[in-house]
Amino acid sequence: MTHPVNATDTTDRIRAAFADAGVTGRLHAIDIDSGDQLGLEPDHLVCTASVHKLCLLVTLHDRAAHGALDLTEQVECPPGARTPGPTGIAAMLDAVRLSLRDLAYLMMTVSDNAAADLLLARVGIDAVNRMTDRLGLDATHATHSFGDMLASVRQDAGTAGVQALADPHVIARLRALDPARTNRSTPRDMTRLLASVWRDEACIPEHGAAIRRLMGLQVWPHRLASGFPFDDVHVAGKTGSLPTLRNEVGVVEYPDGGRYAVAVFTRTAHTAATLPAADAVIGTAARIAVDALRGRM
Repeated sequence: MTHPVNATDTTDRIRAAFADAGVTGRLHAIDIDSGDQLGLEPDHLVCTASVHKLCLLVTLHDRAAHGALDLTEQVECPPGARTPGPTGIAAMLDAVRLSLRDLAYLMMTVSDNAAADLLLARVGIDAVNRMTDRLGLDATHATHSFGDMLASVRQDAGTAGVQALADPHVIARLRALDPARTNRSTPRDMTRLLASVWRDEACIPEHGAAIRRLMGLQVWPHRLASGFPFDDVHVAGKTGSLPTLRNEVGVVEYPDGGRYAVAVFTRTAHTAATLPAADAVIGTAARIAVDALRGRM
């Protein structure tokens, strides 16, 4: 049976942590095995940004499990037509040839936009939406590729380019920050997806294990993982970032077997690209939620 755990006190503490960090935040957390859960506006529509790469990854493995593609299939990545980005092949200068599964590795570990769009071109956006529909993620929808999302930011920023993103009036008109016009979900949908992956319901066990492995290799320690600085606690996650937006979803696993899916989505009025407190509060809020689920308030 599912039920809130110390809900009022916990959500008050999470809300206060968000306020101290200068962000507006939404969160959902669930004990994957018992079903105990808690949330702060868990059904609020949010922009997923690169968190939606998790939906693409699950779709890729679902298609592979059904024989629709081979994960060792090789893909040519010419330099002239890549989705831009600061990591992975998106930032490389020369031609690259990689398997689908190695593209997935780059997409998940360093959030490589070019790798993600090559995979999306292979599976199709309709397949991603069919997968989320199949799992009952009714609020989750992919509207466009990651390249198209970034292109909309450039278009909406106007001729001033990236410098315009320091202007709150420009930020307010970005389609990429409007859940009605971009890739979207809710915190509860994302924890439902994570739980289905960890319970081998989204894919058969072989492919579920591959998804979990890739999520555990993500290199960014400054958000969700920052709340669990213990050698024996494992955090597997996927971040998402856009101007004023910082997200992460993931699973926290304890040595006693406890497994907790957490989704945290934040927005801030500050337009600075570097806001350590806004990053760290994702880990803080997740830790408060997980501690409550573990009965350690």
